[in-house]
This record gives sequence, C-alpha cells and structure tokens, in this order.
Amino acid sequence: MPSFERCSHSPVLFQVHTSKVVEADSADPIKDSVNPGSSTTDSQSEPEPVNVVRETLTVLKSNHDSEIVNKAGKHSVSIQVDSPLIRFVRGKWGLTQKQVEEEMGVKIILSSAKGDSSIVIEGASDESVTRASKKITNIIEQAVKSPNLDYSHFVSLPLAIHPELVEKLQSFQKSVLEEVGIVPEGDIEGNSSDDSSNEKDDSQLLEDRDVTVMLEVQNNNAHVRVNIDAESAKLSRSSTSSALGIDSSIFIKPQTFHLTVLMLKLWNKDRVAVATEVLKGVSSKVIETLENRPVSIRLSGLACMRGSPAKAHVLYAPVEEVGGEGRLLRACQVIVDAFVEAGLVLQRDSHHSLKLHATLMNARHRKRNKWTRRQDFFDAQGIFKRYGSKDWGEYVIPEAHLSQRFVFDRSGYYHCCGSIPFPGSIKIELF
Repeated sequence: MPSFERCSHSPVLFQVHTSKVVEADSADPIKDSVNPGSSTTDSQSEPEPVNVVRETLTVLKSNHDSEIVNKAGKHSVSIQVDSPLIRFVRGKWGLTQKQVEEEMGVKIILSSAKGDSSIVIEGASDESVTRASKKITNIIEQAVKSPNLDYSHFVSLPLAIHPELVEKLQSFQKSVLEEVGIVPEGDIEGNSSDDSSNEKDDSQLLEDRDVTVMLEVQNNNAHVRVNIDAESAKLSRSSTSSALGIDSSIFIKPQTFHLTVLMLKLWNKDRVAVATEVLKGVSSKVIETLENRPVSIRLSGLACMRGSPAKAHVLYAPVEEVGGEGRLLRACQVIVDAFVEAGLVLQRDSHHSLKLHATLMNARHRKRNKWTRRQDFFDAQGIFKRYGSKDWGEYVIPEAHLSQRFVFDRSGYYHCCGSIPFPGSIKIELF
C-alpha cells in the first residue's frame, strides 16, 4: 500500500532564454490560436502574466549573448516556452506564425525535437528580431488569459488520504453506473456473467424503466400474452445511459478526491517555483488562522454547481466545517490573498468568492470521439433521489497542496509541487 508522502518542491514547466540558431522543421499546425493583431485589454487591472518572459527578454537585450550574428549577417534570438503555449504562436493552420513572419520580416522556427519547445526568431536586423519578440510575447500574454489555455495547477486540500471516503466514492460510482446499465471498468468483486445477476438487474429495470414487449392476441376476447424480450430490456438499459448522459468518464477518480481552493495558470518553471514559495511562505499565518488546532469538515448531500438536477454540469458534495467556526475558510482566504498579491492569479479569478466544494461528477471531463456529439450536461435526478441526503462523513484536513493537473504521483493523487501542513496533521496511508 503506497503511502501518501509529503511532497518536496518539484517544478515542471518552462522558461525563456537566448541561444544559437538551430534549424528545425516546423511542427504540424494546431487548432487553437490567438489573434496576433489584437491588443491586450485592461492591462492596468490585469496582473502581468508574462513578467518572466518580458523581464528575461529585457535582460537578454542588454547582453551581447542575446544577439548572435551568423556568417550571413542575420540576427537571432531564442525564446524557451512550454509546449502548451507553442500552439498559440503557431496558430490555426500556422496562420499566426506566418502573419508575424510577414509583418516583421523574420523567420520563426519552432523546434520539432522531443522535449525541446524553443522558438527561434531570425531576422536581418536587431530591430526586426526585437519587434517580433515583443509580438510573440504579446501572443503568449493573450494566450495565458484565454480560456483556450487550461489551468495547469491548483491549490488543493486532499481528501483521498482517507481510505473510508475513497471506498464510499467507489461504491457510489459503481452503484450509479450499474443503475444505468454500465459495468464499471476495473475490478468489481463478485461480478460474473451468470443468469442470476442478469435476472436481478432485469427485474429492477422492469420496476423503473420502460422495456420493449411483444403482444400476441390469442382470441377475440381481448386477452393477450405478454412476452418480455430480455435482449430488448438490456438494449433499453444501454440507451438509458446514453439518454441520461452518464458514463464512467465524468466521475472524479476517488484517488484524486479533494477540495479546490484556487485555480492557477503556471506556464513556466519560474512561476511554479514562485507559487511553491508563496504557499510555503504563508504556512505560519495559516496555522495561526487555524488557531493551531486541527480542522475537520463534513460532507453531506448533493448539489449542482451549474444547471439543475435534470441538466447538471457539475455535481458536488457541499462542505461544512465541523464546529462552524469558519477557521478553514479564513485559512484558505489567507492562501488565496497571498497568491493574488504575488500576481499569480488572473484578474477575473481574483474576484471569485471562495466556495469550498468536493466535486463528484463533471460533464466537462466526458471522453468523446469524433462520432460522439458534445453533451456538457447529464441527468442527475435519479442520483439526487438516491443520494441527495447522503452523509459522506467527517474528515480531518491535514495539509494544503500546490497540485499539478494531469500529472499524478505514485499514490494516484495529483503531482505535488509543494505543500504546507495543517495543525495536527499526520502521515496517512493511501490506497
């Protein structure tokens, strides 16, 4: 059983620098782009999201190494960015890159080497290279603010460290999926293909769902014989799942269950390092706000983040602090304020009111293929009927994490870039 270890600082993203020109083939165009001709709005109120890029370019401009003249007398500069931002510089079908090249009279080389996400700008003069660098910086700036660039990190309060809660979530997921006729992926104890389990499922289906029947008239006396088509019943159950919009991909993995404090876009390793230090820097103030006492929460019932039970987008378990003193909410606000003050939070996010919640299902996570129509909601009425007043239990909050999305540690929880302990925290084993 792997342990839920307190993590050490491990930044993962990218940076900016200059280097020699290296010829490389351009990669294939990617769908998303940002209009290079548009300017950034509300620059006074929006925290500068590309200070690292801009400051580095300024320093490099004053350094002789930032300008490399080759035998042909061309000037060049190399900018190191992370792969999530490369696609914005390239643009849809390569149009953004082509437009900058034509306007500035430069050549932009996007490396195709694995693990190398450098952008090399070549031009006939220092002025053209500098102008192109500023244009690309502006594109990156807009990309960071754009919803097309997803959040990369978030501050979380892990709940998956509690095995009993993980078991409840697994049971919840299994029950809901079986109710709509889906066998959950993975191991289901006692699952078999024998007739007894199928008969039980079909009998339950007859109680709650319409099924296909065949009517055979025996005589003129209106007496009929009804034959239940078992295969049709199964088909009805499968179509029910599709109609409700419920499948396994929209459930939150129990091993990643958490409370979200703050969403972040940390697109280079410098900002990850700064964010880690910001979190660690408020540790003593957080403990003081918690009055140096452990804090616990109770999860009870269900609620929709947006929409209604009939058309739910996000289904979550409301959070209530045990004792109702508000210490946890105040401690989380201390963390949020520190990140806002450090300029790591986008303007629109800095005004959001803090509402702790534990997400159970999210239609945005739905896996689709090119033949599947987009459906950003699901029918949760049956789930509310069964679990609307469920008591999920009380749990101690042991620490706060700076978590990286889409990357997971050995325990199955999100990769930890840094953490701070809460009062009374102990090392707990995780499934």
